[in-house]
Order: sequence, then C-alpha cells, then structure tokens
Amino acid sequence: MRSILTVLLAFAAGALLMLWLPGHAPRPPLANAINASAPAASSEPASDAGSANDKPADDWPNNAPSPEQVLYAQPRMVRRALAALTPRVADRPNLYLVTFAGDGSEDVFRNEAEYAARLFAQRFGATAHTLVLENNPASLGTHPLASWSNLELALDGLAKLMHPEQDILMLYVTSHGDEAHDLLVDMDPLPLDQLGAADLAGILAEHRFPWKVVVVNACYSGGFIPPLQGPGTLVLTAARSDRSSFGCGNDSDITYFGRAWLVDGLNHSADFVTAFQQARREIAGWEKRDGLTPSQPQIAIGSGISEQLARWRKGFQAGPTLPFSAATPATSSSAAQTP
Repeated sequence: MRSILTVLLAFAAGALLMLWLPGHAPRPPLANAINASAPAASSEPASDAGSANDKPADDWPNNAPSPEQVLYAQPRMVRRALAALTPRVADRPNLYLVTFAGDGSEDVFRNEAEYAARLFAQRFGATAHTLVLENNPASLGTHPLASWSNLELALDGLAKLMHPEQDILMLYVTSHGDEAHDLLVDMDPLPLDQLGAADLAGILAEHRFPWKVVVVNACYSGGFIPPLQGPGTLVLTAARSDRSSFGCGNDSDITYFGRAWLVDGLNHSADFVTAFQQARREIAGWEKRDGLTPSQPQIAIGSGISEQLARWRKGFQAGPTLPFSAATPATSSSAAQTP
C-alpha cells in the first residue's frame, strides 16, 4: 500500500510542479549537486508546537537541483554517504550513528543533526561512525534526504558493514511529532512518507541489529517507547507520550533536549544514561523557569545494552568538548553548485 501511495503522490507532485515552476526553468546539472563536498558542519528554546508550513512552498532555493533531480539522486547520495564512513575498528565494539532531521522547514533540526555527527566524531574517536540524513533547502546537494526510503537504504548498507554481535546502531531522530505519535517528514514540495512509531519499529525490525540506541526528539515522543523497547535496546525520548517538548521553531538554533543531552550532557559524559539523567534535570529547570508544562523525557533500558555500551566506551579516551554552533546556510547553498 505504501508503494502505491508513493507512486500516486509522486505523480501528483510532478503535475503540480509543472504548474508551480514557470516554464520549468532549468536547474544546475545533477552531477554538480551529487558531487558537491559536504559543508563543515545561544539558544533559548521555543515551543515544539510549530507548524510544518512555516515556510512557503516556493522557498525551494534557486541554485539547488530541481525536486525531480533531488529525488533521482537519493540512492547515489546514500551510497556516497556510506562509502565516506570511517573504517571500522576491529576486535572491539563500534557505534554507528544515523541522524535523521525530518522537518525541512526549520533549521533547528538540521543544526541538531549535523552537530550530533560532529560531536560524536570529535568526542568518541575512531569507533564512532556518523551518517547524516536531513531535510533542509540548504543541504539538498550535500546530505541525503531524511526519508523512509533513505533510512531503509542506510540501514541496509550499515548491516553489511557492522559486526552484528559487537557493534551498536544509534538512530537520532529530530522533528515535530503529534499526538498520534507520527513524526513530520517534510521537504516541500517533495512527496515524502510520514513516519509513525510502529513504522520506525518495523523498519528496525527488518534488520539484524542486536544492539541499538534510539533517540526520538519530538513532541509526544514517549509514544515511541512501547514499539521500540526490548532486549539490547536503549530508547530515549524528549517527552512523555502525552506531552509537548520545547525549543524548536525558527527562533531557536537547537531544541531543549538537543542542548541538554547533546551539548551539556555528552560533552561531559560518554555515558548516554548519565547524560540523559542530567538532561532531564536541566530541562525540568528550564521549563519551570519559563512556566511550561513539564515535558518529562522518558527512558527505557533493555537488558544487556548498558553492558554493551560500557564495552564500547572502554575502546576510546573521550576527546575534547565541542561547543555548539549552528549550520551555515550560505555555505551549504553554494556547495550545491560546486563542480
């Protein structure tokens, strides 16, 4: 059913694009977009109740490849991202981080996804490998889209690279979420499927990753815990299943949870659970200060995962801290034209 709907949506989007793009103006050659080099990768939070339509549909950048070219390039871009991963360190657990920034209408999600990738590479050494999937007008030619299909392609590729008995998959998802526990996946006007809690659990279940860390940073993200939790799995969410989280929107550079867990937590502890406990206290303080309904971030620790993460941490000496900085739109936009 999903495949049929995707085809119909793509057909409808193509028809709309012909009307929407006057004269179907030519775009830069596709090769320029997919061969571009990736860009080098404060902030008081705002509410995560923002709309997916904060930016107009005609905000597609003029110097980017066309929507059709972007869709066509995705399999190649995922293969390129997989090929660019640092080599696996033998005879010890490795961690493979995939960041997924779902909503392309707000830079805060891109900022967080790219910062997480830089942080893990700098702090956690050669046994940490990072791959970024993101939706943002500024990075259409530099990172694969955060889409259902690309997530499956990335996991397929990682399953061939990882040692299943030792290595840990980590998925960090950041986007808007709703009360039905669906994540917003949007890069207007591309026809992208939305991603629900059961969908994400199903995608992960199709691959043999005995050791997993899944972080869902969105409103109502506690609803992702029931289908995702289990042996060998650590699940962290930014909010309870019936609560909003905060700090996203066009007036924020990073979310409450992203700042508390990534910037303030993991910059001082390589232990994900310790960093989460610190982040939960910090977020509660911010929410009390701002008069907000507590989001109450949630955690589920499956059997064995704490011990496996401890084995991974023994394989490196934590590197220097990484101050947070937002991504630079100008750099990413121009990169799409680089031959």
